[in-house]
Amino acid sequence: MHQHCHGQISVMESQRKRYAAPSSGEDSSGERGLLHTWKGYSCSVTPERVLLSRPVLQAALGTRHGVLLVEGGQVYSFGEFPWKQSQVSEVGPLKPVLESALSGQRVVAVAAGNFHSGAVTEDGGVHMWGENSFGQCGLSSLTVVPNPTPVAVLDPDTSPPHTIRVLELACGEQHSLALSAQHEVWAWGSGCQLGLVTTIFPVWKPQKVEHLAGRHVLQVACGAFHSLALVRCLPPQEARRPLPDKCGQCNQLLYTMTDKEDHVIISDSHYCPLGVELLDDGEARLEPGRSPPLRLQSSPSEPLSSHTSASAPGLHPSITDHTGYERRRTVAQNGEVLTTTDSDISAAGTDSGRTVGGVGGAGSQNSPYPDDQAVKEYLKKLSDTSLAEETAKMTIARASFQPPADSLDLLTSDLLPGVMPVTTSSALNSLVSSCASAVAERVVSTCEALSLKKRINCYNPGVGGVAGAPGGVPGGFPGGPAEERVRLEESMQGKKSCSTGDIREEEAEGLSRRLSLPGLLSQVSPRLLRRASRPKVRAVPLTPVGGLPEAGELLPSLQTEVWSWGRGEEGQLGHGDNLPRLQPLCIKCLSSKEVVLVAAGAHHSLALTAQSQVFSWGSNSSGQLGHMACPTTIPRLAKLSEGIRVWDVGAGAQHTLLLADGDCYQPILYYSGQQVREAAQDAPQDQTEGYSYTQQPVLLPFCMNLGYVSGVFAGGQSCVALADRNVTGFIASLHELAAAERKFYCKLSSVKNHILRPLLDLGENYCSRYSSAGQRPWVRESLGTALGPASTVLLQSLARCYSRLCHLTGQHSASLTANLRRRREVKSLVMLEHASIFLDTYNEYCCSVGNFLVMGGFHALAKPSLDFFGKCPELLQRLAESSEENIPLSDLLVALFYLPMRHLHEYGRLLLKLGTCFEVSSVDYQQLQDGCSKFEALALHLKRRRKEAEYTYQFWKSFPGKMTVSGLDSLRKPPRRLICESSNKALTLQNSGRFSVNWFILFNDALVHAQGVVPYKSLFSTHHVFPLATLWVEPIPEENTDLYGLKVISPEETFTLLACSSMEKAKWLRSINQAVDQAMSGAGQRAEPPISRTASYTFYKDSRLKEATYEGRWLAGKPNGRGMVKWLDGRIYTGTFKNGLEDGFGDYVMPSKTLNLNDHYQGHWKEGKMHGIGTYKYATGELYEGSFQDNMRHGHGMLRSGTLNSSSPSVFIGQWVHDKKTGYGVFDDITRGEKYMGMWQDDQRQGTGVIVTQFGLYYEGAFNNNKMQGTGVLLSEDNTTYEGEFSEDWTLNGKGVLTMANGDYFEGTFTGEWGSGLKVTGSFFKPNLYDSDGDKGRAVKLGRLAVRPEQKWRAVFEECWMRLGCEAPGQGENQRAWENIAVALTTSRRLHRDCPEMNLSQSHNITLESLEFNPQQHVGPVTMERYDRIRHYLIKACDTPLHPLGRLMETLVAVYRMTYVGVGANRRLLLQAVNEIMSYLARIFQLVRFLFPDLPEEGGVIPEPSSDPQDKKDSNCADTQLESPKPGRVVSSSSLLLPVLLPRLYPPLFTLYALEKEREDDVYWECVLRLNKQPDMALLAFLGVQHKFWPVSVPVLGERTEVVSSTKDACFASATETLQQIRQFVFSTTFTPSDKLQVIQLTFEEITKEVVSSLENSFLWSMDDLFPVFLYVVLRARIRNLGSEVSLIEDLMDPCVQHGEHGIMFTTLKACYYQIQHEKTT
Repeated sequence: MHQHCHGQISVMESQRKRYAAPSSGEDSSGERGLLHTWKGYSCSVTPERVLLSRPVLQAALGTRHGVLLVEGGQVYSFGEFPWKQSQVSEVGPLKPVLESALSGQRVVAVAAGNFHSGAVTEDGGVHMWGENSFGQCGLSSLTVVPNPTPVAVLDPDTSPPHTIRVLELACGEQHSLALSAQHEVWAWGSGCQLGLVTTIFPVWKPQKVEHLAGRHVLQVACGAFHSLALVRCLPPQEARRPLPDKCGQCNQLLYTMTDKEDHVIISDSHYCPLGVELLDDGEARLEPGRSPPLRLQSSPSEPLSSHTSASAPGLHPSITDHTGYERRRTVAQNGEVLTTTDSDISAAGTDSGRTVGGVGGAGSQNSPYPDDQAVKEYLKKLSDTSLAEETAKMTIARASFQPPADSLDLLTSDLLPGVMPVTTSSALNSLVSSCASAVAERVVSTCEALSLKKRINCYNPGVGGVAGAPGGVPGGFPGGPAEERVRLEESMQGKKSCSTGDIREEEAEGLSRRLSLPGLLSQVSPRLLRRASRPKVRAVPLTPVGGLPEAGELLPSLQTEVWSWGRGEEGQLGHGDNLPRLQPLCIKCLSSKEVVLVAAGAHHSLALTAQSQVFSWGSNSSGQLGHMACPTTIPRLAKLSEGIRVWDVGAGAQHTLLLADGDCYQPILYYSGQQVREAAQDAPQDQTEGYSYTQQPVLLPFCMNLGYVSGVFAGGQSCVALADRNVTGFIASLHELAAAERKFYCKLSSVKNHILRPLLDLGENYCSRYSSAGQRPWVRESLGTALGPASTVLLQSLARCYSRLCHLTGQHSASLTANLRRRREVKSLVMLEHASIFLDTYNEYCCSVGNFLVMGGFHALAKPSLDFFGKCPELLQRLAESSEENIPLSDLLVALFYLPMRHLHEYGRLLLKLGTCFEVSSVDYQQLQDGCSKFEALALHLKRRRKEAEYTYQFWKSFPGKMTVSGLDSLRKPPRRLICESSNKALTLQNSGRFSVNWFILFNDALVHAQGVVPYKSLFSTHHVFPLATLWVEPIPEENTDLYGLKVISPEETFTLLACSSMEKAKWLRSINQAVDQAMSGAGQRAEPPISRTASYTFYKDSRLKEATYEGRWLAGKPNGRGMVKWLDGRIYTGTFKNGLEDGFGDYVMPSKTLNLNDHYQGHWKEGKMHGIGTYKYATGELYEGSFQDNMRHGHGMLRSGTLNSSSPSVFIGQWVHDKKTGYGVFDDITRGEKYMGMWQDDQRQGTGVIVTQFGLYYEGAFNNNKMQGTGVLLSEDNTTYEGEFSEDWTLNGKGVLTMANGDYFEGTFTGEWGSGLKVTGSFFKPNLYDSDGDKGRAVKLGRLAVRPEQKWRAVFEECWMRLGCEAPGQGENQRAWENIAVALTTSRRLHRDCPEMNLSQSHNITLESLEFNPQQHVGPVTMERYDRIRHYLIKACDTPLHPLGRLMETLVAVYRMTYVGVGANRRLLLQAVNEIMSYLARIFQLVRFLFPDLPEEGGVIPEPSSDPQDKKDSNCADTQLESPKPGRVVSSSSLLLPVLLPRLYPPLFTLYALEKEREDDVYWECVLRLNKQPDMALLAFLGVQHKFWPVSVPVLGERTEVVSSTKDACFASATETLQQIRQFVFSTTFTPSDKLQVIQLTFEEITKEVVSSLENSFLWSMDDLFPVFLYVVLRARIRNLGSEVSLIEDLMDPCVQHGEHGIMFTTLKACYYQIQHEKTT
């Protein structure tokens, strides 16, 4: 099949004379991608060069042809092309031919099968051509495809079918595979090598290999009739999901339990034939009916077979698929490993006429596997307590022998019928637990150790000639010694190869799958059980799961698996047998080998690992596997000389080509397989008598003449190498970099496998040895005992860091190798673009080694290592590259683990060497220079850190004699490094005692001061540690004294150190400053660390902060800035500090032990106390919002007590003095439905005040001791009034007058509680019916006994004055006030910026920025322009609570609403509410005039300019009329401030007006509704409007419509709509009286406009004419509460407009209101 490509070599002979291989150093040609081809390996073979105009990027070889991909994406073919019908036989197919059908397409990958080819384009499209008899080209109805033709790879699961983008192709003899961009595999062609679930061949359309769906496939390869896939391992969470209990293929149980004589084996080794049926003659054929279910394999071992199949003698063919293949048992005795096969056991012990395992009856009596009944009896026996007692009495000689770790997997059992199953993984655990719990109580403690099979595996010597052979098989094996030797080797190799490597690693990753229990447990020593239950050292996985997280997709994955499927008659699938596989199966023994590349020959397979090893399996007829070991059905290492590192492989029909690193950095070639003799080139391929082959790979002598080979390819009998000339040394440098990285990774792997892993195993195992039979075994000291717990943890950390470094190096090695094969560019070097990954990994590793060294880990590790490595540690010396003799073992270990640091210099050297190949100004040169600098700087830094660690270790060795053991333990920490110490008395403490001795030790994180007394100079009894992050040192000037002093400042201590000389002083100053800087930033480059810094500190002396921890900003030894303090009792303060005290805004939480809740304060602080505005949430549920002073409520604040559903909810808002209510305040007693508005003293009502209730009662008068006591006025809802003396709440006592609602009144002495009956002594008066109204009503003037408006809320205004810097209202400096405003705004903005939850909007930020500038820039009279600027400034200032005026405005609004909302909405409070607003205006106006001193007083006038500049520009216009100067603007508090204040107070204020005018408004509204029923003309006539003012026509929808008698709501419609704006809150902002007066004026203008349009001439209104028309408009406007509006305007109107035009118009509206109330209709 793989015949020699005739003429392929001979065509090259014609080029031999023109071709001369250049030397490796030749730079003149400047060529890349040179193609060389040859056959065989004899010394006479000379490669021929294929000449092409462009560099070759990739080659692929078939049986007699090849395909080349060149730069630019073009494809050439060479060799024989029988599918091309136009090919002329006279012209030999020797010169590469361009595949013109692919012109216009940019090809990125090519592949070649035996007789067909494929190409992948840049857009992921597939083109195929060549032989298509079996559908391998994916084109139906064609047997051959002469030219590249597109093949559609479509996903049928999508609608419409989605085109799959393909990354690469692989081609076999009858099939093709494609790897998609989603890393899934698609197949087409014929044969089981497709991996598809089908029995119909050929498969013309590409189909997905569903068995690999969901996995990340990295590469595919095709042999003649088998396929390989390199797959990334599943993430840990997917790999550890619960496994199924039964095989989805054959429905057999996956878990079994086997009771041996001395132990129980629980096994998961299940064999599934996967559609293979064994015939009578032993050959395997495909069973057409088998269609295995499609599902994602969750484990590499589920389900798969790893045993050679053979028909067992005497067994019926129908059951040989389960019992006929070989099953091995390996036992160990005295270190010797023996193997028996289950087929031999079954043949020897089973009757040939009996079926096995429940197929036809009971199992064989001689079978070593019990049936179900036997298992049940066994479990019953285990529960017998007498058996447990017997167990405890067994001698240690009967204890189980601990086998070597490598043989642990050999003590496992495979599935046979009759073995008790375990249905699920949980059932598996329950089975183990039930077995263990049936023994005595002291055995129960071993349950946790059951998964650690190497601790309790028990062995009992078997009976008979062969140890362990069940059934007493007498020595030897059927079939002869030679056959059995092969079987023994095959069994051993299969078992070893199926092991995933390190057993500790399996346990650390939770992957241990076989559990071994003590058999009858009567032979287990109690001491062994106790030892097994001891806590073990936690296992450290030496292969990082998932790789480095930060590396991501930047580097190739090393955690890979190799999957194979197809025909397996030559063992090319690698599963240990010759059976075919219809679906992909994982080759278990390669799962931990870090395979990075797979290749497939015709009948053999290759796997290249990251450690540059080559595994091969399959056909070895010509030595193509690179070894002569048997069997060849499992992967074995190719035999190569030590130091040969392979990094590319190619597989042909019967040969293998290897590209490797040799002694130099120029690659070398090895060949393994069939030798092609020139005399036999034309012979058919199947005639091999003219061929010879290699026993192991041989070096090709001509390889050094090819230049720098970047890739090798093989196919048929041919070999191809792609090489580069060493242009300017760049290629050589790239190869040197990659080779150095591969060598380094191999070195790291050797250290990990031969040093680190055995050392960690010492911590896992209690290794026992028998010196001779009958002697007591000795147990080696465990690693945990030798190191101690702290160093053991450090060793585990070191192992993890080493593992990460090793893994990163392996990934980088694979990345550099891939770069050599493909791009060979600087920009593709990961170590340049992502250098931080490497720098961080090396930093972390160096830190872990230094920590272990400092803690004496290597010294403690020497003794256990000596037991393991012996007294002549040649291996350690070789790996550590140490040539010294008699070097201590601990020093060897230190040198070994610091060895990776040298590689950083290698990085720098090679990057610098690469940089010399470029121009200095180029980008590549800059990148390489920067990378070189980074790695060299890190190398120097890590070198210094090593010296620090060694210096520190030597210090600790000499330390114990100077301090107590407890002091030593507390100071010795892994990351702590010594910088200097004062044992030479170079530094002393000033003013120290005469007999005291002081010792100062400077570490990298702390300054230690140890103290002692003279008689005990060798022992320092006390010491104190000063963390460097909170240490400040200052030099003391030497001018005045001769002392060389240093002032040291710590948070709680300040002391002076005296040096012996100025040089010593400078040394300590520099050392401390650098150490402090390094402790803070990790750099240590500054001469002086910053005086302000962030650090954490725990106080130990300060009485207020003792044992509290502060974390935040510091300044010269004191907390200063933002930080957080945590006390041990749970108190937490988070906020700003100043000079060590809380100052500024902060958050304070204080637990309440009695209520188990927290008090929470959030607000401002000053000098460590609550001071300023804040909010305090008490644990009792109370909430206070307001001012604080000296940790007490002081100033204005609001206290909410309880909730609405609690027993006593209430709200107080007002003034506080020293934590008590004092001054004016409002108290809302929600429970009683009362609201008090008055004066307080020491939390009691004292002075004048007002009380209103929810029942309409109103009281104003005197209060004393929290009671109504003294003169007062009481009004009820029905206007009954009492004015007189009170003694208690609502209790009348003394003289008074009681006036009834009808005017009758009592005058005399009253006693009793209001509402409960009164006693009256006095006179009753009834006014005469004919008396005047004034005599009838004894109206009481309210407000006389209430608090005066100017006395209310003094604390609110005082706080505003204080924020402006004034001690009293009006007493302060204007400039200082503006400075305080700017500071307040800036501080608030910074506070809100630092607190995300208090973040401000962008518009709010802009407003604050504009407010920080002082608008008071010009001195002099205020003009209208300045007045407008002032007015706009006040609007913005009052709009933000961060401005003092805005804060004042917000507080006033809150107190006003608190007073007059709810129960406070009482009509009798209207006068007080209006007066309170007027008081606000006056006091705010005083503040405004303080800020703007040039502003005129109340009632002052600002003259307006006579003309506008714009008017001057338009003075030339013909129709410009000269206007008289406008009158001046009157300045008043209402016009300036009411537009800002009233909109916020309008709702509660208008509610009071509505309540007061309720009766009048009801009468008015009844008349409005009645009169509005009339049409327009009737209403106009009724109101007496002159006929000439009646509109003749009105506009309706843009057209004039004539007014008729039925027209309604049409006349004066525009005026009516205008007047309605006086109450339209949604669309209008007419809150202030001036706004409402403006609406009235516009209404008059609209009336005038409509009248003028109808009269068509000008006229002047008279009030007699105007009033009826305006009355009509008011009626039609239907304003609901017009009386309330009129009263509000009248009360709050600016006095300056009362007598002007606006005043007349308002009087007209008021007259209309009263007229409507008295209007009568006929």
